[in-house]
Amino acid sequence: MLVLLPPSEGKATGGEGPAVDLGALSLPGLRGAREAVLEELVGLCAGDEEKAAGVLGLSAGLRGEVAKNAGLREAPTRPAGEIYTGVLYDALGLATLGAAARMRAEESLLVFSGLWGAVRVKDAIPSYRCSMGVRLPGLGGLGGYWRGPMAEVLPEAAGEGLVLDLRSAAYGSAWRPKGAVARRTATVRVLQAETRKVVSHFNKATKGRLVRALLEDAARPQDPVELAEALRDLGFVVEEQSPGKLDVLVTEVH
Repeated sequence: MLVLLPPSEGKATGGEGPAVDLGALSLPGLRGAREAVLEELVGLCAGDEEKAAGVLGLSAGLRGEVAKNAGLREAPTRPAGEIYTGVLYDALGLATLGAAARMRAEESLLVFSGLWGAVRVKDAIPSYRCSMGVRLPGLGGLGGYWRGPMAEVLPEAAGEGLVLDLRSAAYGSAWRPKGAVARRTATVRVLQAETRKVVSHFNKATKGRLVRALLEDAARPQDPVELAEALRDLGFVVEEQSPGKLDVLVTEVH
């Protein structure tokens, strides 16, 4: 099973690891594309701060992110699973998983990123600011930029099992499964049971809990139908919509 996650807007700072080594990151086929984005982002942020803040869509209170990006090549690193924070990652709780579930997380979770393309939770990266919606002057919109490299690398990473796609729309634009992989891909929508509406907090927290439950259970569904069955066994209320599309209904998030 391969689980596709969005990153978090906010990220943990600091770290004790050495500077990022692009050659050591997972999905080595993305190395050239990563180098190009990193080069342009660092150059942009080392120049005109006003221009960089505009390109990155930063408010006045986030101008410090420009300087942080300018120093990305020398910045300390930590595992990506510690860098990404927020509601989904709090609910997922990687740090509190048992050893076996943690190993499954390292094998199956893939976090999409405007800067790195996609990384596994064990990959050592620095804290950064660069969403998939950014348009870098030399590369254009990052969603479009990453489509080519992702199309070459991710079908192999998906293997023969289920692909559980929990990405937001912006990150979904960077890779859309096709062919046999698409037929093994499931997307999940989290709805408030009474209103049948998506509520952001419910959506993120439930997706984090859902992934944690699958990891702890060692569930290995092979297709969307088996995923729906596995989630029901784990106590989730699931409705199957069109092929590959599941709705998870919630009343409250604990």
